[in-house]
This record gives sequence, C-alpha cells and structure tokens, in this order.
Amino acid sequence: MQAFGETLFDVVYLVLVITVGIKMIRQSKGDRQYRLFGIMAVTLGCGDAFHLVPRAYALCTTGLENYTAALGIGKFITSITMTVFYILLYYVWRTRYKIEGKKEITIAVYLMAALRIILCLFPQNAWTSADAPLSWGIYRNIPFAILGLIVIVLFYRSAKEHKDRDFRWMWLTIVLSFGFYIPVVLWADTVPAVGMLMIPKTCAYVWTVMIGYHAMRKTAR
Repeated sequence: MQAFGETLFDVVYLVLVITVGIKMIRQSKGDRQYRLFGIMAVTLGCGDAFHLVPRAYALCTTGLENYTAALGIGKFITSITMTVFYILLYYVWRTRYKIEGKKEITIAVYLMAALRIILCLFPQNAWTSADAPLSWGIYRNIPFAILGLIVIVLFYRSAKEHKDRDFRWMWLTIVLSFGFYIPVVLWADTVPAVGMLMIPKTCAYVWTVMIGYHAMRKTAR
C-alpha cells in the first residue's frame, strides 16, 4: 500500500512541477521573473527525480534497503539542486521587486550556497552508506537553513511593502517546507514515521511553484 500510494504521489508531483515549469518558460514572453521561476520549477522537479525515482523503484521491487547507494546518490544530487533552487528564487525576488545593488545580500546568498555544496562534497557524509552520520546531515543543512531564512525574510518584507497579493504567502511556503524538512533530518533515521513529513514538505514546494504560475497567468489576462 505504501509503495502504491507514495509512488503515485511522487509521479503526480514530478509531472506537475516539471510541466508547470516548462509552461512558464515557454509562456513567459520575455518576462525574466517568470522565466526564472520556470527554470526554478524544472530544477526542483528534475533534481528531486534523482531521489524519488530510485525510491519508487525500490519500494515497488525488493525494498529500500537494497538500493542504498542509488538512493544516497540521488539524495546528494537533490541536495545540490535544492541549493540552486534557492539561488534562483533569490533572483526571482530581485527581478520582481526591481532590486538594485544589495551586494551584501547577494554575497550572503552565494556564501551560504557555496558552504552547503562544499559540505555536501565531503566524504564524511557517507551518502551511499546505510549508516550515514546524523552529524553531517546537520552540518550541511545549517547553511541551507540560513539561505532559506534569508529568502523568507526578503519575500516577507517585500511582499508586505509592495502590497503584493500574488506573492503574499511566498514566505510561508518556504517556512513550511523547512518546518517539515528539519524534523526529517533530525529524527527520520530513529523514528521512520517522521519521514512522512516529506509529503507536506513537497506540497509546500508545489504551492511555491503554483504561486508563480498563477501570478504569470494573471498578468497574461
């Protein structure tokens, strides 16, 4: 039952975000913010596919324990693409609100992204091992959480300042995604049921993508 339900959810999610992303790229009509948003959605979907496709295959065949290496490599790739996702979202913010300068924020974003990627590259992460250390899961997610916090604050302040109803909940989608993700990092290995929080976390990302898509549709009318 888990195999069927989870696989169906993952397929719907991946097809949805990638399709919406491609539509946004094709229909952006030269509007940079929506083209960036489309690239961001495709990056999200394609990156997650590296982890979700092997997971679905494992669930539908001989079990997760027999695909540890594939799942680990997929998780590593997803960690990198999610970092790129937030860099793109940062540039959506800059483009939408016509932000000039703010070099210190850009430096902070790239510094946190670089730290995240560098920490992901350390062999101590033991991506392909069934006994990957929790400590390194925490280390690599510290700069990632800071990166997310920066983007949360930026969207919250700008949407409020500009009375931007279309993007007024963008900050909340990111808060929810991290709120569901952090417990998984900390406790999923010892309490497997906590891993179910990845479903609402994924829904939060779908909400993020749909905010951009509906805003684009609204401007096209």
